[in-house]
Amino acid sequence: MAQPWRDDQPIWRQIRERVISAILEGELKEGEAIPSVRQVAIEMQVNPLTVSRAYQDLADEKLVERRRGLGMFVVSGARQRLGASEREIFLRDEWPAVVDRIQRLGLSLEDLLQSANGDRK
Repeated sequence: MAQPWRDDQPIWRQIRERVISAILEGELKEGEAIPSVRQVAIEMQVNPLTVSRAYQDLADEKLVERRRGLGMFVVSGARQRLGASEREIFLRDEWPAVVDRIQRLGLSLEDLLQSANGDRK
C-alpha cells in the first residue's frame, strides 16, 4: 500500500481506494481482517482519523463490517459487488474516452487484439 499521495483527491479517499484494490486483487479476502486503523496510520504516516474516515466509508458501503473488539473484516460478496461496480464505472466513465481515442488514432479491432497478445507491427 505504500505509494505517494496524489493531490487530486483527499487522502482518506485514496486509502479507501487502496483497500478496494486489495479486495479486488485478492490481497484481502472475504472474511479476513483489514489492517487496523492504528497500523495503517503509522505505516502511511497519516492521522488515525483519516484512516477511520476511509474505513467508515467502506462500512457504509457494506464492503467491510466492524466486529466489536476484533476489528474490521471484509464482508462476504464484497469482491463480486466491487467487480460489478468497477466494471460499470469503467464502461460509463472511462470507456467512452478510450473508444474516442481509438477512433482518432484509426486503430482497428485487429490492431488492438494483436497489441493485447503482445504482437507488435
